[in-house]
Amino acid sequence: MSCFAFQKAKSFAIAVTGGHAALFGYLTWTGHEQFYREVLMPLGRTFIPDGEMGHNLMVKACHYGLVPRCSYHSKRLKTEFCGMELNSPLGLAAGFDKNAEAIRGIYRIGFSFAEIGSVTPLPQEGNPKPRVFRLVEDRAIINRYGFPNVGHAAALKNITDSRQYKTGPLGVNLGANKNSPDVVADYVEGVRAFSDVADFFVINVSSPNTPGLRVHQQRDKLETLLEAVLKERDSLPKRVPVLLKIAPDLSLQDKQSIAEVALAKKLDGLIISNTTTTRPDTLTGPHQTEQGGLSGEPLRELALETLQAMYRLTQGKILIVGLGGISTGADAYERIRSGASVVQIYTSFSQDGPPVVRRIERELDELLQRDGLACVQEAVGIDNTSTPSLAEKKIPQTFLAK
Repeated sequence: MSCFAFQKAKSFAIAVTGGHAALFGYLTWTGHEQFYREVLMPLGRTFIPDGEMGHNLMVKACHYGLVPRCSYHSKRLKTEFCGMELNSPLGLAAGFDKNAEAIRGIYRIGFSFAEIGSVTPLPQEGNPKPRVFRLVEDRAIINRYGFPNVGHAAALKNITDSRQYKTGPLGVNLGANKNSPDVVADYVEGVRAFSDVADFFVINVSSPNTPGLRVHQQRDKLETLLEAVLKERDSLPKRVPVLLKIAPDLSLQDKQSIAEVALAKKLDGLIISNTTTTRPDTLTGPHQTEQGGLSGEPLRELALETLQAMYRLTQGKILIVGLGGISTGADAYERIRSGASVVQIYTSFSQDGPPVVRRIERELDELLQRDGLACVQEAVGIDNTSTPSLAEKKIPQTFLAK
């Protein structure tokens, strides 16, 4: 090959490579749905097989704002959550941003509300690694993190330092230290520590990865815990809504007890649900026998059934946040029609990347339009037997699409 021909081939190769790199960068930065789902996220899982490392890299990207804007706007999606207006009913669940380090990117992506944590009074390492396992074939994750976090003081500083990026409600998911001598005191301390910066609190007694934690869903222990938490909340200048996050692995008696306690204590809401310790027969991934909480699509039906039951047991009187196995607009719509006022995602976000936010919101909007519903609130609970009438819902006119 002559020198001229070699230089020409080299220039051509550089141009092609540069063009591919530019296209790759453009599709990444603009949040192209198919590119993320079929190329970028699978590549990430291939080159970063460790689930926790991949998680941490995504948190870092959010921290520096290196994520695409993926919001979708429609008046039909505007709704209300604990008295706070939202652009859409889609939020990010706790577990992704454990230490309030990713607030900038979370809201840039387009989540209408978010939840950080779980955070405990003292910093703790959590359970031994490895503790995160991808079940790619099942679109699921098993984790046994065990509340690794930087503690109240550092998380509070992170929230304060990120306030300028917050464009929607921010919740603080409270947990207890693994070796705490007084679990109730840990939750009370969390309410006190974050009362000035939290838009809502979530009492997490349903994680399967902290020994003995789930027993606090039992009636007597739950009453004691909520009484102390709500007493502390009511003593502070700012009244912050308090929600309870429950497990999907509950007996009917447990569900009945939780509903009765929630109604009696005038709890602000329930998040349904956390991960499950059960393993459906449909799992095919090589990590299916790992211990921990299972999330993602295999959790969908169990979380939905728990939500439907709790909506009926609470007679539609307590706000419900739908969570667990939501990856499409149809999933979100089903939870809303079953009684959820808003929904959260996490595993589908980790699998499909930021564009999943836009896709879920767009698909949900299309379904509302198809069924002739003017706003999200008109759909809440309409498939459940104890549905309040539209008149009882008192839907603000601002949420009715024209």
